[in-house]
Amino acid sequence: MTTSSPTYRGWQKLPDNALGHALFSAAMSVRVPYFASILPRVTQLQPGLCEVRSPKWWGVHNHLGTFHAIAACNLAEVAMGMLSEATVPGTHRWIPKSMKVDYLTKATTGLRAVARLDVIPDFETIDRGTEMVVPISIFDRAGVEVVHAEITTWVTRSSGR
Repeated sequence: MTTSSPTYRGWQKLPDNALGHALFSAAMSVRVPYFASILPRVTQLQPGLCEVRSPKWWGVHNHLGTFHAIAACNLAEVAMGMLSEATVPGTHRWIPKSMKVDYLTKATTGLRAVARLDVIPDFETIDRGTEMVVPISIFDRAGVEVVHAEITTWVTRSSGR
């Protein structure tokens, strides 16, 4: 793989512990302020995999007092975005194109989103652009999948990052 993104290099420079995860997540939220609304905490990040946690707090409640569906979508987008930053090399760029979401059951706890690519694309063959579909499973504290999302990104060759 060619050069990684500045975001992923930042992750790699920080310690792989609670403090490093908190610092990375705070910096991510400064760069993308809307993410901050769900208080995300990135806990795993590598090419093809990202795990992000979000606590259940009043800022993500819906009228039922459960985790709001759109807040869960925001969590899915954080996981997809960080996975893409760790996976797509600096020779390419990515942008979200569409999102498909299935709300499987009420989310009554904090959530954990796992974005995972089973196969990482061969970016050297991508010249004109291609769709990269990122599946995201969102689990409650009991390990029950409460939301499943697929975010399609458009990946193209770039003049550099």
